[in-house]
Amino acid sequence: MKKITLYTDGACSGNPGVGGWGAVLMYNGYEKRISAAEECTTNNRMEVTAVIEGLKCLKEACIVDVYSDSAYTVNAFNRGWIFDWERSGWKKADNKQLLNEDLWRELFNLSKIHKLNFIKVKGHADNEYNNICDKLATDAIKNFKNSL
Repeated sequence: MKKITLYTDGACSGNPGVGGWGAVLMYNGYEKRISAAEECTTNNRMEVTAVIEGLKCLKEACIVDVYSDSAYTVNAFNRGWIFDWERSGWKKADNKQLLNEDLWRELFNLSKIHKLNFIKVKGHADNEYNNICDKLATDAIKNFKNSL
């Protein structure tokens, strides 16, 4: 299996508001940068969307090191929350419906294809690729707003 590095970030101008996400995929010295924006969304949706969109770029099953500054996204896997959610019919521990269920279902399905390793990075610090993803996300928001 190929080993891929995926950096991701999401941002929102207002929460909810116009949101953007950015991702950088790296493999064997090559780099691909992707980003987009949505009109009415939340920061958490953009964080999870960035991971999904990065994984959707892969044409075959891979081992993927996913770097994110989103505790929401990283902890869902590293603390096993996503497996509990799936077992409980996508409900939280308090039996309330899970927010962003559509995205969690999609990411869960992608996790069956790829071997994902989630690594938490500090946001808005000195991590070069996290900063690149942040800029991709915030630029996507600016471009979206300018197109209105």
